[in-house]
Amino acid sequence: QVQLVESGGGYAQAGGSLRLSCAASGRTLSTYRMGWFRRAPGKGRRFVAEISRRSGSTNYATSVEGRFTISGDNAKNTVYLQMNSLKPEDTAVYYCAADTSGGEYDAWGQGTQVTVSS
Repeated sequence: QVQLVESGGGYAQAGGSLRLSCAASGRTLSTYRMGWFRRAPGKGRRFVAEISRRSGSTNYATSVEGRFTISGDNAKNTVYLQMNSLKPEDTAVYYCAADTSGGEYDAWGQGTQVTVSS
């Protein structure tokens, strides 16, 4: 199993930046990809970004492309989400996730709150 712990959430003004971190422990070598999702107030959980642990290839939701950057440090078993040009609509609880089966995300962190004021 893989355990995930997010950090780095907080408050920012519109146009500002925040960086989220996700530290993985446990059977990290079995991880195929790591991703970030978010749940805004009153909405369902939505995909934000993901990165392949082996190739480093990335994928983004249209709403964050060009503003957010996902990166990973395999030596530290940590994934980052750099969020720039933040908007109030980015306000959400952000979750880190891991795909250890090669098919779907099956390990989740507890979430970290990001609040962007206008």
